[in-house]
Amino acid sequence: MRAHVPGVDGVALQAADASSQPRPEEGNHEAPYQGFGCSIFPSSTAPAAALQQEDWRDTACPLLFIQLNQLLSTPAGLEWRETARWIKFEEKVEDGGERWSAPHVPALPLHSLFQLRTCLQKGTLLLDLDAPSFKEIIEKALSGQSEGAELQPELRERLAALLLLQPRHQHTLTPLRLLAQLGLAPCRGKAKSWAEPGAQLSETPLKEQLRNRFKKKVPPGSEAAHIAVGEVEFLEKPFTAFIRLRQAVALGSLAEVPLPSRFLFILLGPQAKEKAYHEVGRAMATLLTDEFFQRVAQKAEHRGDLIAGMEAFLDELTVLPPGKWDPNARIPPLSCLPSLHRRTAVHPPDRQSHSNGDMAAGGDRANPGYPCTGEELERTGRLFGGLLRDIRRKAPWYSSDFSDALHPQCLSAVLYIYLATVTNAITFGGMLGDATANMQGVLESFLGTAFAGFVFCLFSGQPLTILSSTGPMLVFERLLFSFSQDHSLHYLEFRLWIGLWVAFFGVVLVATEASHLVRYFTRFTEEGFCALISLIFIYDSLKKMLSLADTFPINWQYRLDNVTSYSCVCNLSSPGHSSAGNNTPLPSALAPQQPPTAPTGLSRSQCLEQGGQLLGTSCQYVPDITLISFLLFGGTFLSCSALKRFRSSRYFPAGVRKLVSDFAIILAILAFCAVDATLGLETPKLLVPSELKPTNPERGWIISPFGANPWWVCLVSAVPAVLVTILIFMDQQITAVILNRREYKLQKGAGFHLDLLCVSLLMVATSATGLPWYVSATVISLAHMESLRKESATSAPGEHPEFLGIREQRLTGIAVFILTGLSVFMAPVLKHIPMPVLYGVFLHMGVAALNSIQLTDRVRLLLMPAKHQPDLAYLRHVPLRRVHLFTIIQLLCLALLWVVKSTVAAIIFPVMLLALVGIRKALERVFSLHDLSWLDSLLPETASGEAERIQARRQKKDESNSEECELMHRQGPEINISVN
Repeated sequence: MRAHVPGVDGVALQAADASSQPRPEEGNHEAPYQGFGCSIFPSSTAPAAALQQEDWRDTACPLLFIQLNQLLSTPAGLEWRETARWIKFEEKVEDGGERWSAPHVPALPLHSLFQLRTCLQKGTLLLDLDAPSFKEIIEKALSGQSEGAELQPELRERLAALLLLQPRHQHTLTPLRLLAQLGLAPCRGKAKSWAEPGAQLSETPLKEQLRNRFKKKVPPGSEAAHIAVGEVEFLEKPFTAFIRLRQAVALGSLAEVPLPSRFLFILLGPQAKEKAYHEVGRAMATLLTDEFFQRVAQKAEHRGDLIAGMEAFLDELTVLPPGKWDPNARIPPLSCLPSLHRRTAVHPPDRQSHSNGDMAAGGDRANPGYPCTGEELERTGRLFGGLLRDIRRKAPWYSSDFSDALHPQCLSAVLYIYLATVTNAITFGGMLGDATANMQGVLESFLGTAFAGFVFCLFSGQPLTILSSTGPMLVFERLLFSFSQDHSLHYLEFRLWIGLWVAFFGVVLVATEASHLVRYFTRFTEEGFCALISLIFIYDSLKKMLSLADTFPINWQYRLDNVTSYSCVCNLSSPGHSSAGNNTPLPSALAPQQPPTAPTGLSRSQCLEQGGQLLGTSCQYVPDITLISFLLFGGTFLSCSALKRFRSSRYFPAGVRKLVSDFAIILAILAFCAVDATLGLETPKLLVPSELKPTNPERGWIISPFGANPWWVCLVSAVPAVLVTILIFMDQQITAVILNRREYKLQKGAGFHLDLLCVSLLMVATSATGLPWYVSATVISLAHMESLRKESATSAPGEHPEFLGIREQRLTGIAVFILTGLSVFMAPVLKHIPMPVLYGVFLHMGVAALNSIQLTDRVRLLLMPAKHQPDLAYLRHVPLRRVHLFTIIQLLCLALLWVVKSTVAAIIFPVMLLALVGIRKALERVFSLHDLSWLDSLLPETASGEAERIQARRQKKDESNSEECELMHRQGPEINISVN
């Protein structure tokens, strides 16, 4: 399917003999607006041969701001008025001349394009004109007409005077200036325009141009193109000129935005053809917005080159027949435009290979492919060769890893990831404490996270990675502690030897360049692992919230009729000291007033301190903390999601939207912390240890390798160490694969071997001190990447900001882990943060990571009727039943991983992760390589063979098409498009 370009209203087609078809270089000697012929099969000077030259395809062209000025008759006389403008899409001045339309894809009458082609064939053409001012440009254009078409001197003077009039621009007002203008309108009678009718063009920009807000939408380095069309009563035949300046020149107040000008197109003619002139001007503007034609126009040496560029444009048109659509309907801009490479490539995009890891190979294919296909995963054949290459690659960027962090966005990222890391440390620290009898608790989790994360961010190859405890690692710790208890082994010493063996195996993997196996981690493996971790985040956050119903029970038995019986009495053990204390939090007006049994009333805490017992039906009553906790939880999650999407909102200026989106998580947390503080209820708060001592007093900070266990334990530990090594390798490298995807546009390269070495060496330190083991946290690392997205500061109307990459640096990670370590001393501040708010942030991270994978989209397809399914790329090339089968297999694998993780069989969980690669290999017996190239990435050994087969089929098809085209040119009739 061809790339979508401006639609047209439709046209009649009729056959004609080849002899009656005029050639482009011959032109049509009829009147310019009486029609001409155009061959569907271009000559050798047009599109294919002329436009596939390397210097034309690779010409770098600045973005064009195009302004259409139309000559209109007003009570004060003739006036040039801006009626439309283009950057990438068209904007029209609405009726009444007070606002611009929404950006839209221009829909052109086909007739106007043919008229424009005749104008370019027969009109004045000035290429590489040297002129310092608009006045000199007009003089050369009026005197540069071909023989037989020269204008009389008096006509040239009248045209020059007309063209040099100051145009009236449709400027964009700020809301404040618009309100001020409306307030002054009754006094002035009407709004003041930029220039009075009849004023001459200024050679310097007007102050209104310099203050125009629209210039913020124009990217730096852009140039201007001017189109002037209109009716002139003193002309008997049209005057047309296309001008390209050798050097872009500032033409004073000609353009709405003060930019250097490159192209000019002038069309003035007799009356009664106003609409035709306007449509030809729109056609010229639309042609110049096409990047391919702009490149041709930049390098064109003669008229035939421009005609060839226009024929290539016509070849790409999509005709919409009249009566089948409303030509006044405005087509909204696409969110993602097709790349120019697809049109300039020798082979059509539909026949390009689906090579592994090549984003452009499949045209509009949504497949990130390999994260890295360069030297990062190539084997050197030397011990530690990959590691040394990682170090050499990252060393030149080390200083910039700190200087690039000097941006306000990094502050937002630090606060966001810090709170996520602290929450993760507390959550997993608490679960580790429950699983290991507090041999590792919250304090150990804080210190371990701070130490391991700081060292990793300082020396790793990919410092955007966030180290943390993960669900799979927690499962193994629980199993290891149970095994130690069952066999009377000292847990921390046994764990120390396992950690030492894991570090040794990790160094061996680095030395042998085992990270080369990352090339076998395709989308199938990545999505299964990422979905598992995301579901763990979602499950844990919901599980924690549901547990609040046990800690803070809902008052199901409360009845209004029984309010007088609600009481609670403090019964002291010693005689004569019993006292009644009404501890129900109900309003005093509703609580029963019962006489105390002792002269002094005691509070609940005082009663318990004196050894008393609480007796009564309301003693266990608490406010409905669970309800408000769920409101905080859900409100935080929804606010995080809404504020993150605020960047694409229609409200407020772009700078405000971007700021709110960058600080979305922080704003949501602060807002709901304020709500909690306002209500004043005792919701569960963040608990941070305030003393630097082990959670379990029976252990110290340094673990001795000998003494508590038999000597043979140090050797037997190698067996479970193999499983931990597999788990760490899969966890670490899959996360690294996801973070280093090509779609993130990382510029500083990856460091697979260096990252694995850092994690392996950290195993020694954390095992010797009894701290938790750490690997890359997929969800938090993805959230870190998302918070550091860079987008273009300016974007054309109707165009989404361009994604520029990730702000790659080390400082945010280092700052996060320093703050995590200092959190031990920040307990007075952090204790005011409700845990439901942080669980809401956890849920947001899990849902955001789950929505970022293709598996989620394909699961939705299972629930959609075919007619409601979105137009996804792989649905165009893979049968729907095969897509569903692939999705079901992935879901079964994910379910199996979850079951293994949650049962006694969790000891083989690392092996199951490794088995995903084998399952993916086996899928080649179920699915064709073509299907897998769209649904997944091809494995290395199959990618090259598939590419060779596709290349052979392509060459054979190209040879057949070439012979067919040659035969058609020799024998077949041509089709003539008539617009008489």
